[in-house]
Amino acid sequence: MKISQGKYRGIQACANSKGVIAAAAMDQRGSLRKALARARGGEVSDQELSEFKTLVSRILSPHASALLLDVEYGQSALEAKAPGVGVLLAYEKSGYDAQDIHRMPDLLPEWSVRRLVEAGANAIKVLLYYSPADPDRINRIKGAFLERVGAECQALDVPFFLEPIVYHPGIEENSLEFARLKPSYVARAMEEFSKERYGVDILKVEFPFQIQRVEGTQAFEGEAAYTRAQALEHLRVAASAAGKPFIYLSAGVSDQAFRESLELAGEAGVAFAGVLCGRATWQGGIPVYAKEGRKALEEWLKGPGVENITRLNEVLDRLATPWYRCAGGVEVAG
Repeated sequence: MKISQGKYRGIQACANSKGVIAAAAMDQRGSLRKALARARGGEVSDQELSEFKTLVSRILSPHASALLLDVEYGQSALEAKAPGVGVLLAYEKSGYDAQDIHRMPDLLPEWSVRRLVEAGANAIKVLLYYSPADPDRINRIKGAFLERVGAECQALDVPFFLEPIVYHPGIEENSLEFARLKPSYVARAMEEFSKERYGVDILKVEFPFQIQRVEGTQAFEGEAAYTRAQALEHLRVAASAAGKPFIYLSAGVSDQAFRESLELAGEAGVAFAGVLCGRATWQGGIPVYAKEGRKALEEWLKGPGVENITRLNEVLDRLATPWYRCAGGVEVAG
């Protein structure tokens, strides 16, 4: 993997001293507002959304190598982060049009890669919903969309982190039917977006299984879709499809389930470069803030929140691989 000096420095800024990306994600917007509103049983203001992010940033960022934020509600959180912690900023609009089964992407209209860098970004993140089952025309549009973002990042010499989230039109993501499709879909996404044409530097990926449907795991519940041996093989197949370093996302599972998934990746011998973990670390604070307010959330974050991220970091210390050693190693230009 060849990489420019600027991109190398940007990724290093988001990694810890061992070259592992131990980043915290706090760029949720619509989903976080809905979760807070459900917990409260009432509306949540923009100011409250911003305050929640700021508290998470101030208390948890000292334990992370980097912080992923949005520019819409995360400006004060950016100012509150610990010194020396890297910054990833989200470039995409939150969510998608529920009336469009193809989940087409869009960017924040008032922002560009240049403006995100000026706002403090060491790296740019884009989330893309991807389905191999979509018509070729749809995936060509999505591919061209990514090519434009990749070209922007290349022009500014800033790293491009891509988060491909797989789906199948008309099939519920938590269903057994989709669980059986997910391993091949994740592997195909990792293979496709490793192509040089997209300019992606780091893939932020899902596990190629639903942990709650893996027999023999602590997280198992309901009906099984995979044996433990099959889950390990799915991890290996997906990793072998990647031509870029990749990190895992938590996808809203519990902190225990996320750590167990990482343990499976370690058991499978997968060379992953770290995590960009959001809700698994701090989602327990949502009902606390919604019902009891700022002070209660501060106390929760200082207790269970810090404990969650500390336990996660211990797993990464044992199992993660420096990003520059993944995907066959890195050659820095110049």
